[in-house]
Amino acid sequence: MDHHFVGIPELTSVPRIAVVIDVMRAFTVAAWAFSRGVEKIVLASTESEALALKESHSGWVALKDGPPAPGFDAVNSPGLLRSRDFAGRTLVQKTTAGTVGALAVANAPLVLCASFVVAGPTARFLRTQDGGPLTFVVTGEGGQADEDLACAEYIGQLVSGGDVEAAPYLQRARTSRAAADLAAGRRSGCHPDDVELCLEIDRFPFAMEARQEESLTVLRPVAVRSP
Repeated sequence: MDHHFVGIPELTSVPRIAVVIDVMRAFTVAAWAFSRGVEKIVLASTESEALALKESHSGWVALKDGPPAPGFDAVNSPGLLRSRDFAGRTLVQKTTAGTVGALAVANAPLVLCASFVVAGPTARFLRTQDGGPLTFVVTGEGGQADEDLACAEYIGQLVSGGDVEAAPYLQRARTSRAAADLAAGRRSGCHPDDVELCLEIDRFPFAMEARQEESLTVLRPVAVRSP
């Protein structure tokens, strides 16, 4: 399947198939949230919208980038989320890059959100689809974040059917600016294990698809057959 890579600012039309990449940390966190029992994730455009959605729906919880804040139940950190129990809950997520990218392509016929922890299942899901080309939305640093681009390129190679070694792509992510910032504690609302958790290849057996449900953009896990 033909594919190309764009940053959020380069989105000038609605893609046929969009894969939105945020490795550190939105779509690693989303995968962890599903593993901790979340039923669905509603993507919010602003923190105010996230809080309003939470307040208007009994039992919903909200998550954001940065440090803890009043009204929010969690922060955008896989290390801080992995011990939480969200069985049956709806999570409202607002982040700096990942959710912005997903909302920018929300009207595409097929939207997947991905990171290394769901890379293989995402590629296998994409191989079942027709009607490309495939647009990878590299969300970090205006499309230049090496951890996101490495993940996008890795998934693209998997979709093309090649025998792909993950290690070089993971090493690029490990030495990225985002990884350095997380490791040094320069980003608030993080855990010392966040970088390593973001680099666990195929930790989870599902892909994540975003669809329009009424007026909301909703992310749900999609079971994918094992290779």
